[in-house]
Amino acid sequence: MTTLPIYQVDAFTDRLFSGNPAAVVPLEEWLSDETMLKIAAENNLSETAFFVPAGEARWELRWFTPTIEVPLCGHATLATAFVLSQVLGKTAGTLTFSTRMVGDLTVSRGDDGWLVMRFPRRTRNGAAAIEPVAAALGRRPDEVVEFATPGDTSWLAVFADEADVMGLSPDFRAIATLAPLNVIATAPGRAVDFVSRMFAPKAGIDEDPVTGSAHCSLVPYWAERLGKTDFVARQVSARGGDLRCKLDGDTVVVSGQAVLYLKGEIYLPD
Repeated sequence: MTTLPIYQVDAFTDRLFSGNPAAVVPLEEWLSDETMLKIAAENNLSETAFFVPAGEARWELRWFTPTIEVPLCGHATLATAFVLSQVLGKTAGTLTFSTRMVGDLTVSRGDDGWLVMRFPRRTRNGAAAIEPVAAALGRRPDEVVEFATPGDTSWLAVFADEADVMGLSPDFRAIATLAPLNVIATAPGRAVDFVSRMFAPKAGIDEDPVTGSAHCSLVPYWAERLGKTDFVARQVSARGGDLRCKLDGDTVVVSGQAVLYLKGEIYLPD
């Protein structure tokens, strides 16, 4: 019997039972893709992160939903950095994660204790048809904008008011028939710069509670629309979560907090 440590962290929050829960599994060497996907399915969280050492303050990092491996996951990266620094005692000022699809990502600790992540900016690809998205979300957005990086396309459904986003009643089966991997609903916020919700049934996640990677599209959009580069954002899912964001050229900086929920062991047959 092989045992593996496992941690569960609530990301993009400073209190338990909110934010986005992620599982983090430290490894000494990679398991098979099939085994990691089975572990992620067993955890049944939006993402499980796996990492292996790759040098001084450097790790290889991969993320799995219950059904697929994804090219980028913000909240599970935040959770991994939290586990390394707050649980496993890594003291480096900057942690570097080597990924298979988006290159190196870095996470550093801000002066106020927030963890600061640097992600690649998604590229705006023009508009998409409004009516199919309106039918799938149950409410008509003002516009639908496509953003993309290799292997990951998102549609941004933009609404006039925060209440529109909070009041959506999405048809997840209909969303799964749309072209992109995920659909992000967004609007100007009342107490923050903008709010959002994110739906990804194709990836096995009907609604993701708080999505760091979605802000690789949201931040460039709102930077262009609002004419500024620094934002406070909130994802208005049932659990909810808070993010600080900044557009820095081709990089989207996303900052958040996290708290540890559990630690335990996985038992694998030899």
